[in-house]
Amino acid sequence: AYVVYCSHMPIVNRGMTLNAPLLTLTFRAPRPGILSVKVEHHQGRAQIEPKFQLNETGMKPVVTETQDWIIIASGPLTAHISKNAFSLAFFENGVRLTGLGSRHMGYAMTPAGPHIRVKLDIGVGEKIYGLGERFTPFVRNGQSVDMWNEDGGTASELSYKNIPFYVTNRGYGVFVNSSGKVSYELCSEAVESAQFSLPGESLEFMVIGGGSVKKVIEAYTALTGRAALPPAWTFGLWLTTSFTTNYNESTVMAFVDGMADHGIPLHVFHFDCFWMKAYEWCNYDWDREAFSDPEGMIKRLHDKGIKTCVWINPYIAQKSPLFDEAKKSGFLLRRENGDVWQWDMWQAGMGLVDFTNPAACDWFKGKLKALLDMGIDSFKTDFGERVPTDCVYFDGSDPVLMHNYYALLYNQTVFELLEQERGVGQACVFARSATVGGQKYPVHWGGDSTSSFPSMAESLRAGLSLCLSGFSFWSHDISGFEDTASPEVYMRWAQFGLLSSHSRLHGSGSYRVPWLFGEQANKIVKKYTNLKCRLMPYLYAKAVEASDTGIPMMRAMVMEFPGDRACEDIDLQYMLGDALMVAPVFREDSAIEYYLPEGRWTHLLSCRKANGGRWHEEHCDMDDLPIFVRENSILPIGKDESLVDYDYLDGLEIRIYQPNETGAQAVIVAQYGNKALTVSA
Repeated sequence: AYVVYCSHMPIVNRGMTLNAPLLTLTFRAPRPGILSVKVEHHQGRAQIEPKFQLNETGMKPVVTETQDWIIIASGPLTAHISKNAFSLAFFENGVRLTGLGSRHMGYAMTPAGPHIRVKLDIGVGEKIYGLGERFTPFVRNGQSVDMWNEDGGTASELSYKNIPFYVTNRGYGVFVNSSGKVSYELCSEAVESAQFSLPGESLEFMVIGGGSVKKVIEAYTALTGRAALPPAWTFGLWLTTSFTTNYNESTVMAFVDGMADHGIPLHVFHFDCFWMKAYEWCNYDWDREAFSDPEGMIKRLHDKGIKTCVWINPYIAQKSPLFDEAKKSGFLLRRENGDVWQWDMWQAGMGLVDFTNPAACDWFKGKLKALLDMGIDSFKTDFGERVPTDCVYFDGSDPVLMHNYYALLYNQTVFELLEQERGVGQACVFARSATVGGQKYPVHWGGDSTSSFPSMAESLRAGLSLCLSGFSFWSHDISGFEDTASPEVYMRWAQFGLLSSHSRLHGSGSYRVPWLFGEQANKIVKKYTNLKCRLMPYLYAKAVEASDTGIPMMRAMVMEFPGDRACEDIDLQYMLGDALMVAPVFREDSAIEYYLPEGRWTHLLSCRKANGGRWHEEHCDMDDLPIFVRENSILPIGKDESLVDYDYLDGLEIRIYQPNETGAQAVIVAQYGNKALTVSA
């Protein structure tokens, strides 16, 4: 590390060193191409702060001093500090990325307590993305954003997944290494700056180079962790009981058999909240009046080739038989006077499991293990955002700094249990809340949307934002959670959902089986589920790539096409991997406008050709969608249209789209052992 001391004013005589503060700036190089700056006022605080698990290499920055400058290097990224009037600038390969000058870094005592503030300049035409799953406009410029997990649905500035990391179209990112309530003013209060502040006496931020959005995401996820590879079965179609509907085993089996009767492949069935008794969430035990033989039911579902998932959260209602057990053992968050922290929001008298207590984690895992022993395959880890700040943790952690971090410990605990019991590579949760590092425990979904085209659009831009924040896999409630969709919304959302990394039919007060939305809905859900099954060799390859590199499966256009200015604002279409462009339809009249970047494109379903470098307008039939394959793409197509976890090499077809080398059409059959491989151009 390299330490720089900064006065708040020029020191022109010895007397001015008295009765005045200093800011201490500590520079580190956590990894090549990343520079950390820790800004501190008073260093003597005894605050116990949860720490993100970072993969640092322990490298030493290279420091060069001249008469006027201090230059600190981490690979091609350098920080230039003026020894005269204070300034700090970051360069990569000699190109200036961002920086700050006089009065752009400071300590302030406010009515809410002390804060550290940093302002980094934003260049002309520079655009900011990320900061988690955000439902507000896709480009963050002009927004005020607080890093504070809340249960706010999908139609506000609140977010379930706050990630204090942004990336810009200039090819660098900035990560604030704190689980606290980081507040951003992004070209809003000061239109030339990205400003961030944090309560307390210190703030650490890291500038991450790379030269492109994609390279920055690779570097950021190398630092904060990359997603585990979900098992192949999770990429299939999930169906749920929905939330407040009435259901029992006969209802479940009617849905499962109904999907089979309509020829619609189904891969996972999810039991939402009322698999447990009302007022007892969570007791982690079946409501035996509705499900008299859960073990037998799970086996019957498995016999049909269907995996199972149950809803949980980390809250223990007072009526739950587990409440007294957890209370006596000290497994719940407490108030300062020793009382269990309780309230009546969500569940009457509920307490929260204290995941800073190793014994509480083991107890919690034990309750879930009993469900795994029954045959349950996965857990929907709902909630994790309604976390108090007036409580006491087992390990003494600051409760404000634990507010966002709680989600990480909750999902990590469940995911680790699944890996222990099901094996590495077989674990999957369906999580709503997250913070930095949460991407290691997939999959995450977008929370409580409404059943409308605008909500579908806000879900997509939030998912793209999350995927620009280090998350590789993402899902959403097909047709919306609240209310009941029109047939048009249901069908268009089904197309979008089945061309997302993970696909789930779910809602609140009504069932989401397709036949309730008309015969055409049956046909569309079947067609696009069949398509996803056949695309699995490609999709799973992209999933492996995502797990290996941190590059998400669903990619904002700005990520895949750097330098194309038209792509910088697009949030109504996306790349699924590097080969497929998907443009969902968001209008009842089926009109759509989409952009194809420079090059030659081929419609996946119709094989019609289109030229890029321009916008296209068209009217899409209800069973159609703009899904275009990029030129020079190699697209592996599987032969099975009902399964997602099959032998991808058996009967695999390799399609080469508009290769530059030759326009000749050819079909080549090669043998891989006893596997037939068809190659077509």
